[in-house]
Amino acid sequence: NQGDYEQALKSHEKSLEIKLISLPPNHPDNATTYNNIGLVYFDQGDYEKALKSCEKPLEIQLISLPPNHPDIATTYNTIGAVYRNQGDYEKALKSHEKSLEIQLISLPPNHPYIAASYNNFGSVYRNQGDYEKTLKSYEKSLEIKLISLPPNHP
Repeated sequence: NQGDYEQALKSHEKSLEIKLISLPPNHPDNATTYNNIGLVYFDQGDYEKALKSCEKPLEIQLISLPPNHPDIATTYNTIGAVYRNQGDYEKALKSHEKSLEIQLISLPPNHPYIAASYNNFGSVYRNQGDYEKTLKSYEKSLEIKLISLPPNHP
């Protein structure tokens, strides 16, 4: 968050190195670290490396976690954001749809993560110029946030 991406990558890569020695290769903690590496690349605008780094945790999660685990949904959302920033809106929507499907099964109906998913749909639709779907998605997100978050939440 401080913008020192080189140091962030070094720290996450060192963490991964230690985890790969001490944990089985498909341990969920390894997935988290791969995802963190992907987020650094995402923040740098290197979407190709971000996508590669975010696909690895999905592989691990699909093996090591129950099929409707919220962490899998989070990874699909991250992959969707990468596709959106690459301009591949069809793949972005598919990833966000997979995420929302899992969230609707694994989380309470008014969970803030579900609101974030609707917000992600809105961002993709906005980039596509489909403002009717954008508005519907943002309104659904806001509806959930008004229920699930305190009135003074930023």
